[in-house]
Amino acid sequence: MAKKILIVGGGLGGTIVANGLCRQLREELSSGSVSITMLGASQTHMYQPGLLYVPFGRMRESELFRDQRKVLDRCVPYFVDPATRIDIDKKTVTTTSGKSFSYDFLVLATGSRIRPETIPGLAEGAHWFYDLEGARKMRDALRAFEGGRVVININVPHKCPVAPLEVTFMLRDFLTAKGVLDKSEITYTYPIGRVHSLEPVAHWAAPEFERCGIKSEIFFNTKSVDPKAKTITSEEGTTLGYDLLVTIPPHTGQAVIDQSELGKGGWVPTERNTLLREGSSNVFVVGDTTNLPISKAGSTAHFEADTIIDNLSSLIKEDRWARDYDGKVFCFVETGLNSGTYVWFNYLTPPNPGPPSQLVHWFKLAYNRLYWLSARGLL
Repeated sequence: MAKKILIVGGGLGGTIVANGLCRQLREELSSGSVSITMLGASQTHMYQPGLLYVPFGRMRESELFRDQRKVLDRCVPYFVDPATRIDIDKKTVTTTSGKSFSYDFLVLATGSRIRPETIPGLAEGAHWFYDLEGARKMRDALRAFEGGRVVININVPHKCPVAPLEVTFMLRDFLTAKGVLDKSEITYTYPIGRVHSLEPVAHWAAPEFERCGIKSEIFFNTKSVDPKAKTITSEEGTTLGYDLLVTIPPHTGQAVIDQSELGKGGWVPTERNTLLREGSSNVFVVGDTTNLPISKAGSTAHFEADTIIDNLSSLIKEDRWARDYDGKVFCFVETGLNSGTYVWFNYLTPPNPGPPSQLVHWFKLAYNRLYWLSARGLL
């Protein structure tokens, strides 16, 4: 009988896995000994990192989207029919329409979602760029802003670990270009005792903040926001006033993971080297869906996806394991509107940000254009 591969989730990680498997299993797909099916939530595929540029007028909305069917290999049937129940024991996935899909191998690529509503007042009082509606509202708020107290509020967990630093540096440059920086004060909050979870990145960012005149408030775990009084209060008892509040909202995994009892908070317990769900030999986990203590970022999903492609192909073709995932992550870091740096690291090597330069910023802009090749697994 044909081996059925089912991919749940149509974001970057799932799409790269699907396209990569199509290339490595072309003969098996042609003969009918293997099938690949994908379940997603939308007809369109969004370049999520591009949302960071929308509030600053550096990327048009139309540049963020492509038809998912055109991004995905034509060998893969794609159903806009989100999963509602995943039964690992029965090897079935039930969808919104009531259909049931069986599988021999399952790839969970369900991703994450923002949850600003979990903090009282945050959704009503803050701006963010993690979805298109939020990016639009933040763009309007920045256009209207004429100076005052800016608070950049970071909540955890969240995807793209360097995004809080990027939006802070980009906002400073934006206010400078608008001519209102001298009438503004920027305060950056972070929930632990340094300005970033990765210690080497924090050691690099703290003096950069000082050089740029950006204040920081550490040990700030958000308790509530009062939109009328324009204040934000931490669990530690600190209250800050603001005229503009920009937040990195807390994230959780998707509800289907919780509802299927596959992982608390929507994060699936994942073996760090094999990327298999703990306790499973045929369920792979990719991207934000994992509970691994590494960055939830596009590059993480990409490197994980490459590992899953090699291993799943080898299991089907030769009944053997190909290689382990080493925890590799690579992130460009915008340090303003015209400069950038980067970090890369893995399980054994810590990150080491280099000096910002315009050249690295250009590399990031180039990657923004090359993303669609990446999604197709060609980069």
